[in-house]
Amino acid sequence: MLTITQTLYDQIVAHAHKDHPDEACGVVAGPVGSGRPERFIPMLNAARSPTFYEFDSQDLLKLYREMDDNDEEPVIVYHSHTATEAHPSRTDVDLAGEPGAHYVLISTADLDGLGEFQFRSFRIVDGEVTEEEVKVVEAY
Repeated sequence: MLTITQTLYDQIVAHAHKDHPDEACGVVAGPVGSGRPERFIPMLNAARSPTFYEFDSQDLLKLYREMDDNDEEPVIVYHSHTATEAHPSRTDVDLAGEPGAHYVLISTADLDGLGEFQFRSFRIVDGEVTEEEVKVVEAY
């Protein structure tokens, strides 16, 4: 289960809507071994695409150095889907390189007539995708 604060949840959703119609992407870092998302890090989608996201290699290198310096790790890796449901695509699964991370997908497409929004979390390990519950809390 992913437990996330309302503030972080709102920041991820706002980023997805701000970058629409392109896919948004980013990371939420937390203390190594804690599994607790704490620091919101919106990233630039270097692909600038409505159907694909890509972290800029220089930005990603800088982020990992910063996380190392802060004894942090990526607890959440997130991105948005602008025209499909919030479920990992084959490309998303192939690119999932953090087996300990929660992969959060936000859909900004109205696919079910209930409004343009879905927020879902998955674990992706060795190509195996498992959806997990998301619990939003005021604080940890």
